[in-house]
Amino acid sequence: MEARMNGSASPDVITAIQHLYKAIHAGGVDNHLLSLVHLRTSQINGCSPCVFASIESARKAGETDERLHNVVAWRDTPFYTEEERAALALTEAATRLQDGAPGVTDEIWDDAADHFSEKQLNAIILEIAMTNFFNRINRAIRQQAGKVW
Repeated sequence: MEARMNGSASPDVITAIQHLYKAIHAGGVDNHLLSLVHLRTSQINGCSPCVFASIESARKAGETDERLHNVVAWRDTPFYTEEERAALALTEAATRLQDGAPGVTDEIWDDAADHFSEKQLNAIILEIAMTNFFNRINRAIRQQAGKVW
């Protein structure tokens, strides 16, 4: 499958995206956790370039292969903290909105709110939204893993 576009964006779009990422990183959420959120969102959406980039970036930041390879089955492994589990549950609920999925229930939100401040929750939600944004662009233009990243 060949990519449909070269992936270049206008300078205005790039500036807007940079501002959004500044807001995410100003939220006080650990970068390792944001990487897990990005990876899990991308796995759900089947976005190979974002999965590839997530893993490469997380490895460089010191994340273990054990945790990266098991994030797809985070509920059934001992490798994640309660805080990470709350963020991953929020990630899945906010990403899986199709086919009558319930979305972010009060239980999921309350669990996340028990672990994160409002500022941190805003950063996590924005990370989920931005990842979904890029996942959909990459799927639409058939961007392949490792080609641009």
